[in-house]
Amino acid sequence: MFAEERHHLIARLIEEHGKVTVSGLADRFGITRETVRRDLAQLETADVLRRVHGGAVARTTASTTEQSHLARTGLHSDAKERIASAAAALLPSGQVSAVLDAGTTTELLATLLVGAAERSGELLAITHALPVAQRLAAAKNLQLEFVGGRVRGLTSAAIGPRVVAHYASLRPDIAFVGTNGLHATFGLSTPDDLEAAVKTAIVDSARRVVVLADASKFDQETLVRFAALDAVDTLVTDARPDGDLAEALEAAEVEVVLA
Repeated sequence: MFAEERHHLIARLIEEHGKVTVSGLADRFGITRETVRRDLAQLETADVLRRVHGGAVARTTASTTEQSHLARTGLHSDAKERIASAAAALLPSGQVSAVLDAGTTTELLATLLVGAAERSGELLAITHALPVAQRLAAAKNLQLEFVGGRVRGLTSAAIGPRVVAHYASLRPDIAFVGTNGLHATFGLSTPDDLEAAVKTAIVDSARRVVVLADASKFDQETLVRFAALDAVDTLVTDARPDGDLAEALEAAEVEVVLA
């Protein structure tokens, strides 16, 4: 295969999947990793992609890139619905307190928990996310605690020291947390430092931490780490992690639930 043809295929893979790895491309094309790195360097010079450790990502991907709540709502919707359904099944029975982080997947989970609350009437749901609170408020038998602060428009979630302090004073039974990035060495991350502080407080406070993340978050590093992998009890996702991430999750004793 000529280099030009290979470059075209790599660009297509980036467009379809958002990322490629050096090892994956070497296996796919039957070439050395050094050849792959030269290909990626040439494609970066041509502004086709951006090189990162172990591979490359789309050139529009950056550590501070963050889509609006509205834009994220339609992304990977089928996967998010399956993840939300699998996460709902993890809710303990009896009198339970549960934190729901901001995010489009946790919004879907909130809708499912409304139905669960109407059947049991023993759930205290805690959230700092306006869209999540709006869905939970529809339940007649559910107790809702909203953690207020300054609302960040991009995510419609409350942020700031009051939110962090409130979560630090709690010890909920379970927390359902979203993430922008899930990486073998960097852990869980998000682009904004104020959002990260809130997520850290949630993770530190909960007796059990359940992360909801579709496969597009795998091997991604955004600007601010809010938790290491060993702070997570369960990952609910739509595809089985592989490579370094799979090994790191196993080493951290994170249970992986496939939706």
